Amino acid sequence: MDSAKEIRDRITSVRDTRKITNAMYLISSNKLRKAMRELEKTLPYFLTLRKGIKSLFDNLPDASSRYVDIGDKRPESAKVRGYLVVTADKGLSGAYNHNVLKLAMAHLHDTAAAKFYVIGRFGRQYFLQKGVEVEHSFFYTAQNPNLYRSGEIAATLLDAFDHGELDEIYVIYTVMRNSIVTEATMRRVLPFERKHFSTQQTGGEAKYDWAAKEISSYEFYPTVEKVLDSVVRSYLSGYIYSVLVDSFCAEQNSRMSAMDTASRNATEMLGALSLKYNSVRQAAITQEITEVTAGARAQKLHRAEP
Repeated sequence: MDSAKEIRDRITSVRDTRKITNAMYLISSNKLRKAMRELEKTLPYFLTLRKGIKSLFDNLPDASSRYVDIGDKRPESAKVRGYLVVTADKGLSGAYNHNVLKLAMAHLHDTAAAKFYVIGRFGRQYFLQKGVEVEHSFFYTAQNPNLYRSGEIAATLLDAFDHGELDEIYVIYTVMRNSIVTEATMRRVLPFERKHFSTQQTGGEAKYDWAAKEISSYEFYPTVEKVLDSVVRSYLSGYIYSVLVDSFCAEQNSRMSAMDTASRNATEMLGALSLKYNSVRQAAITQEITEVTAGARAQKLHRAEP
């Protein structure tokens, strides 16, 4: 049985750990609120871009772009796919990283060539341990996402796509469905599918509807295709930014959940340790009383002997 001192030291250690988990919970909560506020500041601009692209497709059905799906007839197995995998820089966030990496590994052999573009130190270390070659690692982008970093990522992906190094580009990240549920998901970002700009996808954006008149009445210079290419490139930066923010929010939400669970487990452990400590302490007191009583009885019997 553990001694009272050992249990007391254990209680002190668990209390210190609970202080750390509580602090990490509060930090993650603050980061989550900050990221959501930053996303709200930039959301109207990119929603307007998407609304404009939708209006262009609706009014000019013949408009095309190299960044929008035109129906590639090649076999799926013959395409070179790039995967942008978004992970965190550290753990202690439940299954957040593992779910994303599990999904990425599931698509490793789906095509003739798969190239991984990794965000986050956790993902880089994972692929290194698995012996999976990483085409490009984006450093210091998992924490505090911003438009500048998302622009760099978009430029790297676009360069590979424009030079024919990649036929399709997917992003694998975690989306926060609500305050409880997060889900690892994969979406194609290049080439965009026309349905991405459908009414269902752009619903709820009426307040950003600037295309009050028929877009066909506008003049495009130099061509509709050039304008569309430029707009889609800008939109891609915003799309990746939203992916980074979604992932960051999901990471903080997962960490909050993990730290809250750890704090509650620590509280339960403290209760059990307190009971054990009281039991050991009471047993020690009882033993001392028994020894004192036995000693007193022995002295009494000794004095009573003739």
